[in-house]
Amino acid sequence: MGYLLGLDIGTSQVKALLITVEGEIVGSASQEYPLYSPRPGWTEQNPEDMWQGTITALRKVLDKYDVDPADIKGVGLSGQMHSSVFLDKEGNVIRPAILWNDSRTTKQCYEIESLVGKELLLQEACNPALEGFTAPKVLWLREHEPENFAKLRWLVLVKDYIRYRLTGELKMELSDAAGTLLLNVKEQRWSDVIMKKLALPMEILPELVGSSEVAGYITPEAAELTGLAVNTPVVGGGADNACGAVGAGIVSAGRAMISLGTSGVMLAHLDVPKLPNGGTIHMFNHAVKDRFYMMGVILSAGLSFGWFRDQLGQMEKALAGGMGTDPYTLLTKAAAQSSPGSKGLIFLPYLTGERTPHGDGNARGGFFGLSASHERRDMVRAILEGVGFAFRDSFCLLQQAGWTGDSVRCIGGGAKSDLWLEILASILGLQMQTLNVDEGPGVGAALLAGVGVGVFTDPKEASEAILKVTKTIDPNPEWHGIYQDVYQVYKSLYPALKPMYDQMAKLF
Repeated sequence: MGYLLGLDIGTSQVKALLITVEGEIVGSASQEYPLYSPRPGWTEQNPEDMWQGTITALRKVLDKYDVDPADIKGVGLSGQMHSSVFLDKEGNVIRPAILWNDSRTTKQCYEIESLVGKELLLQEACNPALEGFTAPKVLWLREHEPENFAKLRWLVLVKDYIRYRLTGELKMELSDAAGTLLLNVKEQRWSDVIMKKLALPMEILPELVGSSEVAGYITPEAAELTGLAVNTPVVGGGADNACGAVGAGIVSAGRAMISLGTSGVMLAHLDVPKLPNGGTIHMFNHAVKDRFYMMGVILSAGLSFGWFRDQLGQMEKALAGGMGTDPYTLLTKAAAQSSPGSKGLIFLPYLTGERTPHGDGNARGGFFGLSASHERRDMVRAILEGVGFAFRDSFCLLQQAGWTGDSVRCIGGGAKSDLWLEILASILGLQMQTLNVDEGPGVGAALLAGVGVGVFTDPKEASEAILKVTKTIDPNPEWHGIYQDVYQVYKSLYPALKPMYDQMAKLF
């Protein structure tokens, strides 16, 4: 028996997932680790916690499924994008990692736009300067912790640091490097122009490695700690969204996916790079060699539904326990009793600002059109529809960039709701598909390992070996017509409210 192992280094836990070389999922094990917020808007993690979590998760999965380490043919890694790990010349961590959802670097984003120029930045990095990206974190370190910046020898991302601990090889994988703002995305090389304009030394950037390229081998020290066999190949892996795309089969032209979790992602495969005007949507290198993907991000997708459940859904939470069901199930049943358009109620899902298309940390959520005739079920449905309209913002940009598909694969917790999928299908005018596998990045990382060690010829063959469409939901023609009109009102609300968002941000 042969196995492939995928490691997903997330924001709250590391998951180790096993599949057979034939593509059958065996199972997984995970280990949580803490997240720290030393100041409002700051999020950090200790890379050593991630490493210890990796050790534990690997030992758990090997023991749980009684796997002979010698039978593991390869290891792949996925990890949270953008989160910075700063290393000194000995390879030791200088300070806690600054994470993707840390918002301390607004000033540094303006500085990058000023020093590099918005147009040049878009041409080189194919993305605007946003707080989540890595480059602003390096400038913050230089400005606020000069003693730590003076020690900086290597800049790596989370999964690359874990790979370094496993193999002793210090490299950065391409699809993750695309999220640093320091890579020439189209030419797949570090941008000497950006580094020069930011007065950063090129020497801090490691060698680039491909997603399915073998980047190193398990060292004797790592083998003793993790239980893996010495010299097991470890591939480059990929950024979480790139690996999630591989794990959902978004590996060829026309394919797209929606990930409906706490945040929301709409991602489409591109054979060639093509930027829409304005840079309001992300374009990164794919984990598929010489390919790209475009991605719109909704910061508060499932989070919006979770907010309603926690703040206004106490009744459903109480009932769910006694009924042996989930509060979300009861809430969506109520929403199904409302009508499309929620009787004229629109929800703006900007509870934590918004990424695509506005790039505005000051934006805030709210209900528009609330009247005395509205009921709780209308509010719930408006939230589901509001998230759908936010996805349509991203969909319009993907179309501008040349995506022409007619179906979308859906993963994440929200994809379990048939109602939400029908709402999405009707708002977007696209067929929604669910899959037999919803393990996302971990599966993608394992499949990339399979490509790297020759089990599969490429990610397309790998994903087709494991994935099957289990359900399709078509747009409801009646709903689609209603949503076409409501969306026009929805998209006019942000520009009208933008001045008030900024004013309130100064007051509170």
